[in-house]
Amino acid sequence: MNILIFNGSPERKGDSVAHQLVHYFQSGFKQRGINAKVFDLPDSGIPIFDVDMKEVPPEVVAMSSLFRQADVHIWLTPLYHGSMTGSMKNCLDWLEISSKDPIPYLTNRVVGLVCWGDGGQAMQGINAMDSVAKALRAWVLPYCIPVVRGWLFDKDTGYFSDEYRRKFDLMTQLLANVQVPRFSFQ
Repeated sequence: MNILIFNGSPERKGDSVAHQLVHYFQSGFKQRGINAKVFDLPDSGIPIFDVDMKEVPPEVVAMSSLFRQADVHIWLTPLYHGSMTGSMKNCLDWLEISSKDPIPYLTNRVVGLVCWGDGGQAMQGINAMDSVAKALRAWVLPYCIPVVRGWLFDKDTGYFSDEYRRKFDLMTQLLANVQVPRFSFQ
């Protein structure tokens, strides 16, 4: 099984919430004998989506290939103005380059969604990602994790709270056990 963790946060700091989540999920999959690849948005070099571009940039071709080779994805984003980050959406828009392929977009991939924000608004980011994933013909895991950032960390340890670790572990378990059908449209 190929698993991709899509870090949709523009933050570069290694101790950011996004990077901590990436490492947590990677470790959870590794404990199950699964190597999860990471697409880290800040280091991707993905340009703004341009439908009139004559040649698709090599970074976009590599990203599209990585996304389409993965059977399972986890999309991680902070809440930005009621949605996912714009740069994350831009990456997903570039998957349009696969529109004429026999099996386009993210057909039959399974996507788990995690969004964090201050207060209780992270579900708005989940809803935005859910709409995009379904438009890209992916199956969205019915278990998602909207994170209230103020409750994410244990005040004594500075590490993820027990509640959120249980949620992240459950998502990891569910995604590690996905049976993804492959269809041939010939």
